[in-house]
Amino acid sequence: MTTEIFFASNKIEVNDKQIQLMLNRFSLGKLLSLEGPTRGVMGQTIFVSTTNGDFVLKGNPIYDGQFLEEKFFVENINKRTNIPVPLPYRVDMSEDIFGWSYSVMPRFTGVHINNPYIQVNLTQKEKIDIAKLLGKTMAKLHSWRTLHYGEYEPINQTVRSFEGSYQKWLYKRIRYWLEDAKKYSLINFEDVKWVEWILDSSQKAFARKSLASFVMGDFKPDNFLLEKGVKGWSFKALFDFTTAYFGDPIADLPRMVLWYLSLEEKLLAKNFIFSYLECSNDQESFTERLKVHLLQQLVLDWGCAWATDNVTWNKKLSFSNWAKGYTDYIENLKVN
Repeated sequence: MTTEIFFASNKIEVNDKQIQLMLNRFSLGKLLSLEGPTRGVMGQTIFVSTTNGDFVLKGNPIYDGQFLEEKFFVENINKRTNIPVPLPYRVDMSEDIFGWSYSVMPRFTGVHINNPYIQVNLTQKEKIDIAKLLGKTMAKLHSWRTLHYGEYEPINQTVRSFEGSYQKWLYKRIRYWLEDAKKYSLINFEDVKWVEWILDSSQKAFARKSLASFVMGDFKPDNFLLEKGVKGWSFKALFDFTTAYFGDPIADLPRMVLWYLSLEEKLLAKNFIFSYLECSNDQESFTERLKVHLLQQLVLDWGCAWATDNVTWNKKLSFSNWAKGYTDYIENLKVN
């Protein structure tokens, strides 16, 4: 279920009595206050402050076993890397308190990189240092390798392989969302022809891949925290593994690359990418693979923006003319 794309979730509504029952179950102290998060659109989380500390409640799962799956990823990342993740990640599958299962985890301190105040006050050197830090952190995340491309099935605790092959699954996914975008925008013959050209020219790159890696699927500013210390900025926490799976690791790069490019920060995007490459052992056919993964994110962003009337670019641009600006940027980096 992790590779399914969710544009909304089951919102959670709770009262103080329910929260205290949950806290009692895990011996987490007396409730002091509740607070909704200021970031994220899924609406599954609530911040809980108690006499024992600060916690995050995540509830009302969007698919069976969501929190068991996140627990699996959190615990394995902790075992395999030094990336800070929310542990202990407690899961209660019973529904007697809220009417749905839930998880509760420690709440980290730190700041989001997309915080407007942070963005305004960072020096150029700090921005570059952070971009490099994020690249190195992502490379650590991808050190978790496996022979199987697929999704973790939390109920039976196995990895279900993608139907056919990873490449077939990925290409089918891109074509599906391109077709879906036709419901909300004009996708012409030239757009489809250009997409197929990108896919065709990258087939050999994916055919040569053997090992799969952990892929978070949603590595973006809202899902990690940073902290500034006497030695500079450090990576404080990584969370939200709802869309994680095992595939081509560089599928995680587009969210951050596109975020930097949306700010017209081409130098930062470049530093992020090259820092990742310096720490990664998976550089073969990097440009071809990244262009496909970038294309997938661009198709999703295009369709979502038109569907929600949130188009921020020139509406006269065709999809291929709009997307080509981003894929050309990757091509011009001349990584390989």
